[in-house]
Amino acid sequence: MRKDKYRFLLRVGQVLLSIFVTLLIIGVLIFVTQGRDIPVLDTHGLIADQEKNLILVVFALGFFIVIPVFILLFSIAWRYRAGNTKAKYQPEFESHRGLEALWWGIPCLFIVVLAIITAVSTHALDPYKPIDSKVEPVKIQVIALEWKWLFIYPDEEVATVNYINIPKDTPINFTITSDAPMNSFWVPALAGQVYAMSGMSTKLHFMANSAGTFNGVSANISGDGYAGMTFKVNSMEQADYDAWVKKSETSPQYLTEAMYQKLEQPSKNEAQATYVLNDFDLYNKVIMKYMSSEGNASTGELKAAL
Repeated sequence: MRKDKYRFLLRVGQVLLSIFVTLLIIGVLIFVTQGRDIPVLDTHGLIADQEKNLILVVFALGFFIVIPVFILLFSIAWRYRAGNTKAKYQPEFESHRGLEALWWGIPCLFIVVLAIITAVSTHALDPYKPIDSKVEPVKIQVIALEWKWLFIYPDEEVATVNYINIPKDTPINFTITSDAPMNSFWVPALAGQVYAMSGMSTKLHFMANSAGTFNGVSANISGDGYAGMTFKVNSMEQADYDAWVKKSETSPQYLTEAMYQKLEQPSKNEAQATYVLNDFDLYNKVIMKYMSSEGNASTGELKAAL
């Protein structure tokens, strides 16, 4: 009798300890994240808002599956434990059609719902898909270097290092490549990430719906200076953006081919800089340098493809 009582108390203690550890982990997570900026949940862009909603919907659907499973797990383990002599032996439940339909049907239903959500959102949030807007988009060419980001504004004829200025409520059309190891361009508060690869040109579209400064990062480990390969995205009113462009046109620094050769050298924690664009074909040249000389498209053909 004492042994049974001891086992019972031991089981209760194990359950209480498990509950305590779970609550402790949840409490630590709340404490660590409280008051901190989580860009993927604190979004400020048209695309990022939709991605956040998708995350929350999938997370909620997952909870509808996970929570009942864990409740059943602990309930069944407690009810049919070795020390519970009152539990009924019911082997016929193994082939109970109603229960089989329940625990297979509900997960299948959730998988179908997730499949539909995935198919719809994949097309809706395709990074190559331009944003439908009456406002003329701003075009920015992105080159990932070691370990810095070069941004070229071909229409404004300026270029920047480690920062981007954009007008809010305006579509931004990025074309992205790399003149270094493969990288990934990511502004969590505005859109998802897109890879930057040498010899290739990828695309990304986003639009900020509020003014502010947002952090951009390298989302692909690329060597010693990876941790410092960050940049700022400054979203501003159109008038402020126009004033910045006009001021940038008077920068004493020119982005020539010789200047680019200096920039492409590996460096860590590079300071922000602004240049007047002098070599208007620079982006295409960076792509072409990684392509085979046999059967290549011409630079003009590459421009047409982009």
